[in-house]
Amino acid sequence: MIACALERSARRFLPSLFLAAMLALPASATRADDAVKLSIAIKDQKFDPAELHAPLGRTIQIEVKNLNPIVAEFESADLHFEKIVPAGSQAVVYVRPLPAGRYNFYDDFHHATQGYLVVP
Repeated sequence: MIACALERSARRFLPSLFLAAMLALPASATRADDAVKLSIAIKDQKFDPAELHAPLGRTIQIEVKNLNPIVAEFESADLHFEKIVPAGSQAVVYVRPLPAGRYNFYDDFHHATQGYLVVP
């Protein structure tokens, strides 16, 4: 008897859950399209530019081009990402909307290669 009542409740609840999930999908796609797009290159063990600037409270898309003949690992403990970028290749990293601050990033394979993302 209890199992039957639970089954009926689940049948009523599932269509609502499905509808809520479907409505949430387009909103996620829209946020990715609204991302601030930034570009940075790694060359001669340096970031170019060494400092990126992004607006407050917006999702950020960073395109990283590795112009070095060796692999790099674009990483930030502050921003919670790490991405391997093969030599002569590029990669994209997404960063959540951030409060004002200065956030460090670096090449984890070459710690002297440092840069900053500044959010005013």
